[in-house]
Amino acid sequence: MKSEPEDFSLEDLSKRPKQLEPWTGVRNYQARNFMRDEMRPGDGVLFYHSSTNPPGVAGLAEIASEPFPDPTAFDSKSKYFDPRAGAQGTAWVAVNVHYVSTFPRLLPLEEMRRIPGLGAMVLLQRGSRLSIQPVTAKEYKLVTEWIAKHPDPPATEEKPRSVPARPVEKARPPKTKPLPTTRGKSAS
Repeated sequence: MKSEPEDFSLEDLSKRPKQLEPWTGVRNYQARNFMRDEMRPGDGVLFYHSSTNPPGVAGLAEIASEPFPDPTAFDSKSKYFDPRAGAQGTAWVAVNVHYVSTFPRLLPLEEMRRIPGLGAMVLLQRGSRLSIQPVTAKEYKLVTEWIAKHPDPPATEEKPRSVPARPVEKARPPKTKPLPTTRGKSAS
């Protein structure tokens, strides 16, 4: 599950009463279908901070409820209000999410690309921008084992030694050629 930390971060979730929050405002049918059809209470969540530099997994959460109608769809003051929602209900759903833990450091997307076995992970595919994406049990395990084994950021690679630059010669003005003369009659 992705969230922009300025809007709602893993730390925000950890500070909520009972460390629980409804995941509302999803307005993409494919992401909604993942919540509605595939998420069940007890499922693990990689809590991903997006639209930040660098983006990455901040920690873990857990699905804490079955899907239910998203209350923001009915709230005319919400930026997620759906004027089509009404007495018949709404197409949009939400789930409750419970805080589990914060990683010792953010696991950046670029580092995840280097974890063996994660090559097929939806998150790592080009153009994968959904706020909710499926994660296999194997992928979840690889990510959590990786961060447990690498709690500190990887050592920065040693910068290549610089090679002394060659002395720069001063540029000389180009040699000029005389302009061709006009022969023949002049215009009058």
